[in-house]
Amino acid sequence: MAQIILYSYRRCPYAMRARMALHYAGIAVDIREIVFTAKPAHMLQISPKGTVPVLVLPDGVVIDESLDIIRWALQQHDPEDWLGSPSQLAQAERLIAENDGPFKRALDRYKYAIRFPEQPPEAYRAQGEIFLQQLELCLQQQSCLLGERTTMADVAIFPFVRQFSMVDQAWFDQAPYPRLQAWLQAWLESERFAAVMQKYPAYVS
Repeated sequence: MAQIILYSYRRCPYAMRARMALHYAGIAVDIREIVFTAKPAHMLQISPKGTVPVLVLPDGVVIDESLDIIRWALQQHDPEDWLGSPSQLAQAERLIAENDGPFKRALDRYKYAIRFPEQPPEAYRAQGEIFLQQLELCLQQQSCLLGERTTMADVAIFPFVRQFSMVDQAWFDQAPYPRLQAWLQAWLESERFAAVMQKYPAYVS
């Protein structure tokens, strides 16, 4: 039987959230860890945009957007109902859109501030904090972003908050976001996160 292939990069938050969903759904995949300076020819052939993750199903179908991979995985098996009701799914998608849009832009500028000298890093951090404040408010009311149980929103967003926190860990650790810090730490200490962060040798095609 043909294997499911996942082209991935261990530290990429998009690939991270795809691996989390696939692991949760119990879907075995052949992980091919790419090197950005030597991307596999097969990956570029099936997904010319050249970014990870890229999922290749046994019938040849290619899914090369992380959220589409998450949705596909949860449609196969969703034991804890991460998709939730239609209204919860709509809420999750709105929150993820803010994460993937304004927050990700601020994160990139904060992390790579030397490439964006128009403003100091603190200005980009402040832009990102708008979203952090929103998440903190959510978590003051409940243990997860949309309620008392994990949804697609949590797994899709936490890798980006992780990346934001790592730009200046000392700052993040003392920032006024105690519920967000605890939520992130719980994900980072989870067995599921440890499982998807295994190191793989670089795949050479």
